[in-house]
Amino acid sequence: SPCFFFALVGAIFLGLNLVFLGIHLICLCCCKREEESESKRPNSCCITWTAVVAGLICCAAVGIGFYGNSETNDGVYQLIYALDNANHTLSGIDSLVSGTTTQMKVALEQHLARLNEIFATRGDYVQTLKFMQQMAGNIVLQLSGLPVWGDVTVDLSQVASDVSYVEYYRWLSYLFLFILDLVICLIACLGLAKHSKCLLITMLCCGLFTLILSWASFAADVSAAVGTSDFCMAPDKFIVNMTQSDLSAEIVRYYLYCSQSLPNPFQQALTIYQRSLTTMQIQIQGLMQFAVPLFPTAAKDLVGIQQLLNYSETSLHQLTAMLDCRGLHKDYLDALIGICYDGVEGLLYLILFSLLAATSFSTIICAMPRAWKHLASRDRDYDDIDEEDPFNPQARRIAAHNPTRGQLRSFCSYSSSLGSQTSLQPPAQTISNAPVSEYMNQAVLFGGNPRYENVPLIGRGSPPPTVRILQVCEPPIFRLMMITGDSMAANFQPSTQLVEKIPQTVFL
Repeated sequence: SPCFFFALVGAIFLGLNLVFLGIHLICLCCCKREEESESKRPNSCCITWTAVVAGLICCAAVGIGFYGNSETNDGVYQLIYALDNANHTLSGIDSLVSGTTTQMKVALEQHLARLNEIFATRGDYVQTLKFMQQMAGNIVLQLSGLPVWGDVTVDLSQVASDVSYVEYYRWLSYLFLFILDLVICLIACLGLAKHSKCLLITMLCCGLFTLILSWASFAADVSAAVGTSDFCMAPDKFIVNMTQSDLSAEIVRYYLYCSQSLPNPFQQALTIYQRSLTTMQIQIQGLMQFAVPLFPTAAKDLVGIQQLLNYSETSLHQLTAMLDCRGLHKDYLDALIGICYDGVEGLLYLILFSLLAATSFSTIICAMPRAWKHLASRDRDYDDIDEEDPFNPQARRIAAHNPTRGQLRSFCSYSSSLGSQTSLQPPAQTISNAPVSEYMNQAVLFGGNPRYENVPLIGRGSPPPTVRILQVCEPPIFRLMMITGDSMAANFQPSTQLVEKIPQTVFL
C-alpha cells in the first residue's frame, strides 16, 4: 500500500505540473503586452539565459542520474551475487547429504551382504557386520534429520533470475532516458541559436513527453525506495515469515544472527555422524587385521567399505563447513549491504534526477512560447523593410534563392568609349570659387575634354568622379586597343551608353 500511495503522489505531481504549464500558456496567449522596440533585446536575452540555465540544470540532472543508476545497478548485482552464493552453498549441502545417504544405503549394504556369506561360519565376525550396519543406519537417520534445502534453492534461483531480468531493463531504460534528455537540450539550444520554429516545435513535443517520463520515473523510484527501506528496517522478520513453511524458526535465526550465544541446531546430528563413522572405521580395521588371513576373499569387500568410509568422512568435513552459519551469514550481510545501502542510495539520486529533469523541462517549455513570440516579432520587423533595399539582408537572401529575378545592374556596365564622352552636355550651373580657366585646364588634363562639376576638386590632385569612373569601367577590349594604339579605337563604340552621374553639391 505505501508503494501504491507514492506512485499516486507521482501522478498527482505530474497533473499539477501539467495544469501549471497550461495556465502559463493560457496567460501568455490571453495577456497582450505592448511591444516596444527597446524591450526586444532584454526579452531575447532573458529567454536565452533561461534556456541556458535550464540546460545546465538538465546536464547536472543527467550526471546525477548516471551516478545513481550506477549505484543502484551495483547494489542490485551485489544482491544477485549473494543470492547465487547462498544458493550454491545450500545446493552443495543437499548434494553431500544425498550422496552420503546413497553410499550408506546401497554400496555399504552390498559389501555387508557379501561379507555375511563369507563370514557365515564365524559368528563373531557376523556380529561385527551387524553392528556396522547399525552404525550406518544411525548415520542415515541423522542425515535425514537435516533440513532439505531444495525448495529454498529453487526460490532463491527464481528471485535472482527475476531481479537480474528487471534490473537489466531498468538500467537500460534509464540510459535511454538520459540520452533523450541530452538530445532534447541540444535541440532546444539549436532551435534558439538558429531561430528555427521547426526545432522549437519538436523540442516542445519531446519536452512534454520527457516531462511525463520524468514524473513516472520519480513515482517508480520513490515507490521502490520506500518498499526497500521498509524491508531494510526489519529484514529478519520478513525472512522468518517467508521461510516459516519450509524451515524452523531456530534454523533461520541461527543463520540470520550467527551469534556465539545461539546453539548450533546441527551440532547433535553431526556429532552422532562422526562417532558412528569412527566406530565403523575401527571395526573395519579389526576385520582387516584378523579376518583377512582366515578369509582372503573378504579383503576386496573390506577395502571397498574402507574407501566408502573415507569418502563419508570427507563429506562430513565439507558438510560441517557448509552448515556453519558464518558462510551463509556473510552472504546475507552482503545482500543487505547491496540492497539497503548502495541500492537505496542510488534510488535517492535517481529521485533527485527526476525532480531536476522535471524542473528543467518545465522551465524550457515555459520559455518556448516567449521564444516563438520573439521570432514572430523578428519576422514582422524584417517584413517592414523594403525588399528593394540592396542593404537589406532579407532581400539578399531572396535574391540568392531566386536567381532569375532581375538583379541591380553594375554601374560599370553603363560605361562608354572615350568618344561618347563628348555627347554629354555640361550642367547649366557650376558652383566653384576657383577661376573657370584653371578648372577647365584641370579638366583637360584628366579627361581630354572640358568638363564641369558641381564639386570643386582643384588642388586635391584627383580627377572628377565621372572621369575616374570612366577610367575604371572602360571595357577591357577598348582599353587594350587604346594601349596598343590601334587605329580602330576611334571608331569603337560600346553597345551600352554611359549614364550621366547626377551632380551633387558637396560643401567643403
